[in-house]
Amino acid sequence: MSTCLFCEIAAGRITADIIHQDADFVAFRDISPKAPSHVLVVPRRHIGGLNELVGPDRGAADGLLGAGVVAAHAEGLAPGGYRFVINCGQDGGQAVGHLHLHVLGGRPLAWPPG
Repeated sequence: MSTCLFCEIAAGRITADIIHQDADFVAFRDISPKAPSHVLVVPRRHIGGLNELVGPDRGAADGLLGAGVVAAHAEGLAPGGYRFVINCGQDGGQAVGHLHLHVLGGRPLAWPPG
């Protein structure tokens, strides 16, 4: 079984530029930012992706979005606006098999993104 990068970051075993953390979520700067501010918000508990948030785990989605708003405020993005992105599965562009929310901002963001 391979080690999950985001589980290791959430546990503090791999260093990251953490901007916010609480009992359930960790928010840290992306090492390959796609905007002037690019933060990833991950649950501490391993959840493989968005499709796992069914039944009793549905509440994790609310917590993830709430932690994303806190991260956006911590980055000073709230006045100008920001974008949330959750990639789901290989075809959706999910590169790490641990649920994560991208918080992007710091410049005008075009639509569609690509």
